[in-house]
Amino acid sequence: MTEIRTACARVAQRARQVSIEVQAIPAYAEGLQLGRDPQACDGEAEQTIGTREQLAAFWLTLDAINFGSGWFPTLRKRQGRSGYFTIALGVRERFDSRGPWSAEELAEIDAAELADMLAQDPRHELMALFARSLRDLGSHVADEFEGRFAGVVDAAEGSAARLATLLGGWESFADSSSYEGISVPFFKRAQLAAADLRRADVASFSDFQRLTMFADNLVPHVLRLDGVLRFDPRLVGRINRGELIEHGSPEEVEIRACALRAVELIVAGRPQSCAADVDYALWTCGQQTRYKASPRHRSRCTAY
Repeated sequence: MTEIRTACARVAQRARQVSIEVQAIPAYAEGLQLGRDPQACDGEAEQTIGTREQLAAFWLTLDAINFGSGWFPTLRKRQGRSGYFTIALGVRERFDSRGPWSAEELAEIDAAELADMLAQDPRHELMALFARSLRDLGSHVADEFEGRFAGVVDAAEGSAARLATLLGGWESFADSSSYEGISVPFFKRAQLAAADLRRADVASFSDFQRLTMFADNLVPHVLRLDGVLRFDPRLVGRINRGELIEHGSPEEVEIRACALRAVELIVAGRPQSCAADVDYALWTCGQQTRYKASPRHRSRCTAY
C-alpha cells in the first residue's frame, strides 16, 4: 500500500489539471462525519447473512463486477436504484434463489446468463466484461483454492494489504495506471473487497488501516464540490457536458490520484481515522441530492 500512496503523492505534485486545496483540509477533516449512514445503504441488495463461505462468495463475486460506472447511464436501472445497487440487487437475488455460483460455474459463465440475471441487454458491452471478470475469478478460486471462496480470504493470513495485493494481481481485479513514467497501482476493487469482507465479518485484519481510499469517480466528485479538489475549468466543462474521460489519460489519473492524496491528508487531520473510514464517509455524502445533481466524471473501464 506504500507504493500506492507514494505514487499518488508524486502524481499530485506534478498534476496540471487537478489540484488539492491544502489550506482547506484541516477544517474539512475536523467537520467530516465519519461512519456510514444506514439510509445510504441498501439492505436488500447487499448480503450480510449466511455462512462464511456464502458471504465470501457473495462479496468476491460482487466486487469482481463492481465496475462500469461509465456505462451506468445506459443500463436498465431498478426503480429508485443506482447502477451499482441495480447490479448488486441482481447478484443478491441470484444468491437468494439459487445459492452462490460455484467456482467452476463462474469459470464458464457467459454474458447471456449474466444479462438474464441482471435484466440487461445481453449485447450490452458491460455484460461481456462482467462475464470475463467472473470467469477469471472462478478460475483462480477453482484452481488455487479448491473451489473455496473463503480460502482466498484465509490465504491473506489476517492482512488486508496481503489480500488486496493478491486480488490485484488477478485480471478480475486489475487496476493500475501510468502517469509520466510513474506506475500507479490503485487496486480500487481489490482493496474494497477486503473492506467488504471485513464489514461482513468474513475476515478480521490487523492492518486494515493500511488500505488507501478506494479510488473511483464519486469520492473525487464529492471532494471537488466540497472545495477540497480543484479541477481545471476546461476539465469541469467536459464533465458537465457529459464527455467521457478516457481511462488512463493524464487527467483521469490525476483525478483519482489527487483524491487519494487528499484523503491521506484528511486522515492526518483525524488521527483516529483511516483512509477506508474517510472513503465510506465521503461515499455516503455522495448519495445526497446536491452531489447527484451535478455531473461527475465518467470513464468506461473495469477499474471502477
